[in-house]
Amino acid sequence: MDTAENKRSIIVGVFVLLGVAVFVIGVLTLGGQQKTFVKSIHISSIFNDVSGLKKGNNVWFSGVKVGTIKNINFTGPGQVDVVMSIDASTQQYIHRNAGVRISSDGLIGNKIIVIDGGSPQAPAVQDGDVLQSEKLLSTDDVMKTLQQNNQNLLAITTDFKQLSKQILAGKGTVGTLLADSSMGMQLRQTMRNLQAATQNAAKMSAQLNNFSNKMNTKGGFADNVLTDTVTFNRIRASVTRLKEAADNATILTDNLNKASNKLNTTDNAIGVLLNDPKAAVKVQSTLDYLHQSSVKLNDDLEAVQHSFLLKGFFKKKDKAKQDSIKKAM
Repeated sequence: MDTAENKRSIIVGVFVLLGVAVFVIGVLTLGGQQKTFVKSIHISSIFNDVSGLKKGNNVWFSGVKVGTIKNINFTGPGQVDVVMSIDASTQQYIHRNAGVRISSDGLIGNKIIVIDGGSPQAPAVQDGDVLQSEKLLSTDDVMKTLQQNNQNLLAITTDFKQLSKQILAGKGTVGTLLADSSMGMQLRQTMRNLQAATQNAAKMSAQLNNFSNKMNTKGGFADNVLTDTVTFNRIRASVTRLKEAADNATILTDNLNKASNKLNTTDNAIGVLLNDPKAAVKVQSTLDYLHQSSVKLNDDLEAVQHSFLLKGFFKKKDKAKQDSIKKAM
């Protein structure tokens, strides 16, 4: 009887010891996960919306768990103060200008706090510091954005459906091009013309390039004109003389026009002769009279030569003329 009771007591004691061991291991495990038995500091950040964040959720820094959520309290209208317990061993890596944001542990995991950013020039955080929170889009905001995008997509597809109907019905420019074969041929011809124009433009560009190269040839006319000051001065002087000649020609033309205008008027002698028929008749009569007078004068001179009074004079004159001719021969 005593042996059976002792055996039962031993079994009970073993199970009690196992239970205590499991309890201790569980406490130590949970304490390790919650950073209960390590030295830590407390920092906080204020959010407008914590999106379901709970006390005890993890705090990550650079993808490594560095603490847990210690407490969540309201500090004012629409403001939530989140207190974080951070492992003191990571304190030196977290700086006061670091940002704090709410994220998720996976796609559908628990909400967590993520500390990121911060420059090495800033001092490390101390117990009681408040870090700046970053506003992120919540799930509701994302859903609203997706809903708006869906509405926009629906409107676009509706418009595209209507547009495709009009095109298939042959309406509009595109529909006409697809339905009318002649329009398609005209479009192809236009494209050919554009291609030909492009080729011509390329040829013209090449010719201009060759021309510019020739102009840049050392010793050429264009190079002398552009670089030789003596040649340039000569050309400029020639242009000046050509301009003066053109000006003189203009003046001469004006004078000729004025003279021509005067010839067409009757306020001068030549104009009267050219434009007044009566004056022309008078001039013609005067010329006829002079002709007749010259004929009569010639007859009178012939008669004088045969006169006995002057006949000896003219014979002497003829003889002297013949003697001079003989001497010259």
